[in-house]
Amino acid sequence: MLVRKIHHVAYRCIDAKQTVQWYGEHLGMRFVLAIAENQVPSTKAPDPYMHVFLDAGGGNILAFFELPSCPPMGRDENTPTWVQHLALEVDSVDTLLSTKARLEAAGIDVIGPTDHTIFKSIYFFDPNGHRLELAANTGTPDMMQRLDEVKDMMLEEWSRTRRAPSHAAWMHDGSMAVR
Repeated sequence: MLVRKIHHVAYRCIDAKQTVQWYGEHLGMRFVLAIAENQVPSTKAPDPYMHVFLDAGGGNILAFFELPSCPPMGRDENTPTWVQHLALEVDSVDTLLSTKARLEAAGIDVIGPTDHTIFKSIYFFDPNGHRLELAANTGTPDMMQRLDEVKDMMLEEWSRTRRAPSHAAWMHDGSMAVR
C-alpha cells in the first residue's frame, strides 16, 4: 500500500462557526463542507458533533470537530506548546511577512519570522488554542541534497544516543558554505 495523500487532518474546535470565519478571514481558507450527526458513525456513540472542512490549498483539507457534549478542550500537558502545531506552506517570504503584519494588525500575537535555514516561518495561535506555523521555503537544491544525504545517519545516531547529531550543524552554526 502507498498512501496517495492526506485526505484531511482533523482537530477539535470550541466553536465551528467562529473557526470557519477565523480561518477564512486570516488565512484565506474556503469553507468547503459541513457534516453534522447526533451519533458517531464509526463507534455509534450518541455524541452530537459538527465537522467542518476548510480548503488548505493543493488538495489539502483542514477539518475541525465541535463537540458540545464533551468536557472542555485541553492539550497534552506533558508536551511543550511549541511541539504540537500545524505548519502550512505559503508561496514566499514576502507573503509570510505581509501575513504577519495582517495578523498583528488584527490583534494576534505572532512569533517570528524564525530562520530555519531551509525555510522561514512565523508562529501564532488560532482561537481554539492550536499553534499554527506559516512557512516559506528558502532552501536551495544543494541544501536539500545535503540534508537528504545525511538523514539516515542522523536518525541512526539519534536512535542510539538521543543527542542531536551534528551531520547538518551547518544549518545553524554559520558554516553554510556550499560544497
